[in-house]
Order: sequence, then C-alpha cells, then structure tokens
Amino acid sequence: MDLEAYVERTRTGPCFVCAFLAGNPNYPHETVFEDADHVAFLDRWPTVPGKVLVAPKAHIEHAVRDLNETAYSRLMLFVREIALAVEAVCEPERTYLYSLGSRQGNAHLHWHIAALPPGVPYAEQQFHALMTENGVLALPPDQAAAMAANLRKAVTARGVLKPG
Repeated sequence: MDLEAYVERTRTGPCFVCAFLAGNPNYPHETVFEDADHVAFLDRWPTVPGKVLVAPKAHIEHAVRDLNETAYSRLMLFVREIALAVEAVCEPERTYLYSLGSRQGNAHLHWHIAALPPGVPYAEQQFHALMTENGVLALPPDQAAAMAANLRKAVTARGVLKPG
C-alpha cells in the first residue's frame, strides 16, 4: 500500500463510498451485505483478517448531526449485526468498532469493524493493530471473495437484517 498516494486520494479524489456504490472501477470493494439504506464491505487495506467497513448508502458525513434518532439506531443495529457476523467467522479476542474520517478526507460516514485475532501480543493490539503504517494484509481476490461469502452467510444465518 502506498500510504502517501492513499492520503492524497482521500483528500482530493471522489468520496470512496459513493464511488464504490456507483461502480467506479478505481474503488473496488468486496460487498459483504447490504440493505436498502446501508452497505458492509471488506476494507481494501485491512490490518487484521475480516476487517469490514459499514456505511449508509446516502452521503452522510456526521453521525450525530446528520442522522435522526431512528436512522442512527438503524445504522447502529446494522453495524452490530455485521460485527456479530465478523465475530462468528473470525473468532477474535476482541472486536474493535470505530468511525474515522473528517471533512478533510474520507468524509462519508463509515464504521470500521476490526476483529483482533487471538494471541496478538498486547503491544501490537489496539491502535497498533489498526494502523496501516504497521502493515496491511495482501488478500488475493479469491480469498477476499471467500471471506465476504462467509461473512454474508453468517449475517444471513442470524436472520435479523433483510437484504435490499
């Protein structure tokens, strides 16, 4: 991963979530699950196996100001269901949930779901495990597709979310 090019693209390129949803070939992601209002997809540069991003399909930039209580609750239920699927598939020691971005880059609201694998030394957990500066996993397309399929199966098996 070219971190400098990534930062430049996040600051000057199109919204990566909107570009992905529009089918822009420069912003490919493996879809895990989607309903009428939300999408979950594999992180293009994961730092841990099975790292998923969740976003509203509408271009929303602020989790508190831009969502009413109902929309926020529905988004967080979607995040929870995807996180439970990640836990079922990856069997992590801990699941990290966080939202990053700003008006200066990666403005589209999105949540990261990162499953910390068991046995990671404490000094390599938490922020260290999430920072691309510490390395990203090179996941071949067939392995990414298999991971997305396993996660989709786990989401579907719970039966809470309805595809849309």
